[in-house]
Amino acid sequence: MAFNDPEAILRDAATKQVIKTEKAPEAIGPYSQAVRAGEFVYASGQIPIDPKTGNFSSDDIREQAKQSLENLKAILEAANYALDDVIKTTVFVTDIANFSAVNEVYAKYFAKDAPARSFVAVKDLPKGAKVEIEAVAWKKF
Repeated sequence: MAFNDPEAILRDAATKQVIKTEKAPEAIGPYSQAVRAGEFVYASGQIPIDPKTGNFSSDDIREQAKQSLENLKAILEAANYALDDVIKTTVFVTDIANFSAVNEVYAKYFAKDAPARSFVAVKDLPKGAKVEIEAVAWKKF
C-alpha cells in the first residue's frame, strides 16, 4: 500500500502498518520506527543518531534535540504525516537541567498549536544519548 494514497489508507484503516524509512536511523532493537494503526501513527522514541553516519550528530544537547526531531519528522513523512499532525510527545532527557535547552529547539518544530507533552528525566538512554523523543500523530483521511 502506498502511504501517500489516502483512499488506500482509508480502505486499510483497520490494519496495522509498519513504517520504515532510510531517512531516519534503523531501530536498534526489536521494534519498528513507527506503526500506523487506522488514523494514528505511533513513532518510537528517536535518539540523535544521524541516519547518514550512524553516529550521534553532536554531544551538544540542542543539536541532539534537533537531530531527534529531524528523525521523528522523517518517520512521520514516510507515513504521509507531518509534525503538525502530532497530538502527543514524550521527551526523555538524562539531565532535567537541559529542560530549557530542549524546549528552545522543540519550540521551533512545534511553533503553532503544540501537541500535549510529557517531559521526563531518566537515568540513561540508549547508546548514551542525552535526549529521546517519541510521538503519536493523528489525522483524518
